[in-house]
Amino acid sequence: MADERSESPLLGSGAAAALTLGALACVQLPLLPPLWACTLMIVLGSAGWGLRWRGRLPAVVLFGVGWTAVHGHWALQEQLPPGQPPRNVVVSGRVIDLPDHGAAHTRFLLQVNESTDLPSLRGKRLQVTWNDAWRTTDPSDAGRGRHQVLAGAQWHLALRVRAPRSRINPGGFDGERHALLRGVSGSGTVRAPASARELQAAHGLPAWRERTSAAIAAQVAHPAARFVRALALGDTRGLSDSDWDRLRALGLTHLVAISGFHVGVVAGLGALLCRGLWWLCPLLACRWPRPQAAACAAALAAAGYALLAGGELPTVRTALMIGLIALARSGRRPLGAVQGLALAALALLLPAPLSVLSAGFWLSFGGVLWLVWCLPQGRPRGMAANLRGFLAAQGVASVGLLPLGIALFGGTAWLGPLVNLPVIPWWTLLVVPLSLLGTALQVLHEGAGCWAWRAAAWLFEISWQALQPLAAHPQAMWWLAEAPAWAVPAALLGVFWGLLPRGAGGGLAGLLLCLPLLWPARERPAEGELELLVHDVGQGTAVLLRTARHALWYDVGPPNGGEGSERILVPSLRALGQAPPERVLLSHDDLDHAGNLPRLRLQLPGLSLLAPPGSTIAGAGRCQRGLRWHWDGVDFQVLHPDAGSQRAENEDSCVLRVAGAHGVVLLPGDIGRPAEQALLRASPAALKADVVLVPHHGSGGSSSAPWVAAVSPRLALVSAGHQNRFGHPRRDVVRRWQAQGAEVVSTVESGAIRVWLGAQGLQLREQRIHASRWWDAAGRARSAAILSPIEQAAVGPEG
Repeated sequence: MADERSESPLLGSGAAAALTLGALACVQLPLLPPLWACTLMIVLGSAGWGLRWRGRLPAVVLFGVGWTAVHGHWALQEQLPPGQPPRNVVVSGRVIDLPDHGAAHTRFLLQVNESTDLPSLRGKRLQVTWNDAWRTTDPSDAGRGRHQVLAGAQWHLALRVRAPRSRINPGGFDGERHALLRGVSGSGTVRAPASARELQAAHGLPAWRERTSAAIAAQVAHPAARFVRALALGDTRGLSDSDWDRLRALGLTHLVAISGFHVGVVAGLGALLCRGLWWLCPLLACRWPRPQAAACAAALAAAGYALLAGGELPTVRTALMIGLIALARSGRRPLGAVQGLALAALALLLPAPLSVLSAGFWLSFGGVLWLVWCLPQGRPRGMAANLRGFLAAQGVASVGLLPLGIALFGGTAWLGPLVNLPVIPWWTLLVVPLSLLGTALQVLHEGAGCWAWRAAAWLFEISWQALQPLAAHPQAMWWLAEAPAWAVPAALLGVFWGLLPRGAGGGLAGLLLCLPLLWPARERPAEGELELLVHDVGQGTAVLLRTARHALWYDVGPPNGGEGSERILVPSLRALGQAPPERVLLSHDDLDHAGNLPRLRLQLPGLSLLAPPGSTIAGAGRCQRGLRWHWDGVDFQVLHPDAGSQRAENEDSCVLRVAGAHGVVLLPGDIGRPAEQALLRASPAALKADVVLVPHHGSGGSSSAPWVAAVSPRLALVSAGHQNRFGHPRRDVVRRWQAQGAEVVSTVESGAIRVWLGAQGLQLREQRIHASRWWDAAGRARSAAILSPIEQAAVGPEG
């Protein structure tokens, strides 16, 4: 009952829920409302929030929408204009995070202090890629001829900068949303490494974090040292993609990414140390009562750990809650769990309402809210009661967060709840305290924390090795196709209903409400129908072809992702609910068409490959004229090259014709005019198609007038990179296809392009429009067009 008595009507759980709902509604909009409308919503909402009337909560929702929209406008104004071409600038700034050292590059976040070429960059953050950076972090190696990038250092750099831009695919990572959350104004590439110079050596908290991380790596000669660095400092740079895949399969990513539970443990240790000190020196209690001192010590410990761990959202949320509880304890005011959670949400959302875009926000607050609602309040007594409480908490958290986990990550770990039972106490009560103890000792004296770090690594490795057979199981992860947006709130309602006390009769109803999310409908072609998905892979090509029961990849695009990870094609398969294709047909050997194959083979071993004669790709069959097969009433026919081809270059690309009951698709790879002329001579009638992938990304050396006339499609698709250096697609090429009556659609503006050739005719979906939000480049362009009177007049009333 303490929660109800102490809850403030102005800052209670209702206000927090309403503010969250308003912020969530705003980030779902395809376009931001104009600033005048945002101001009006804020004024009316804040006035209604302060009044005692029945419309208070709707007023808070209105305030939340307006306040979040204003922050959205501010965030977009901080970013470089999306339509602006790349610019060469010289800047000076500070590295404010831990640099990520890759195999051939270094990436880091740069806070710009000065830019004479583009003054608007001052004070902004740029995500910088340095392809010639020295990757070591050992200061003793300095001066050997290559540049060393350390956190906290000041640099003078020549950059080529552009606005944030992401590849948009089904189930893919939204880099533009990520940039918005991190406050990144644009991306930059170091263009003159020889002219770069360090203005000031590394200093401050980022430099201390990097030095301490390097000390762990140097002093702990153990494979698990990378996990100790992650748990002690939030430094996950040492974790490979395979490490993350295993953690995901085990349902343990929340523990390695420094969860709020770890912050709670640190706060508890801080309170325990304070109580011990007060017990040793009773006179301290005369100046400051022990409960209030312990609460403040817990808050300071939590805040310090959150700061050292990089200020991630789960740690900030927990530190806020602990700080609010400490403040209430110091003021001798009762503060229940619900009120503490509500105040933490308000304290986080009022200064940063865009936090609702973060997965950590929902998992953090959602997990605590489920526990507060479902578990009995009060302190359990006895070992058996503690064990029952822990098991109940684990069960409630696993079931309650299942819909959110599926919606945010596309799947869940089958064995996650069972694996967490032994691992949570083992890592949180043994590994994390030892890792932090080593860090604290390192602060007191260099090298003093070595034994604690080694003990933490040894204890971690014991559990890690025991879990590997489970992580390696092919069915460890349960991937689900994308469900409609309404399926998530329905599933949350179903979980709420299912967790009601016994006798409420909500079990079956709750399960039924969860079914649309757990068993989503999968759009599959019927017999004789064909589906085409042109992935947004930048300057390259990757096309997924689907029939009723089969699938084929035509090219797999340039390299993407990190070590062992494929981050476009495989997530798209999962989002579509599609099994891995039986066959991969590579048009030719160029990296923009086949560069992603090694990573794809690591994730999907045993793929059947076809490539042109003369290809150097190991294990590939021959893709040559005359090859033909049938799947589900759809005919696949290779028109080019001839069997005598000796190379697998542009002119020798495999040209694939796919004919279904409702239309024909032509995929010509990177052929140019010589190959086009050869095809016109050999089989002109076979070139007629409803949908064509424009040859060679729309280059000027292809799409000759006779070829375009012979193909005469209704839809011409271009796969090219945004602002690519080749200028693809060429304007004259686009006009040539349009003059033939084709609608030209490019991945540059549309993201992934999905085409259906079925009983309902030719259908098209552009991913940037289908999944449009106000922060993406297309949404920002539309907002600018709507909000600019000049542009409105130019496009007329239809625009």
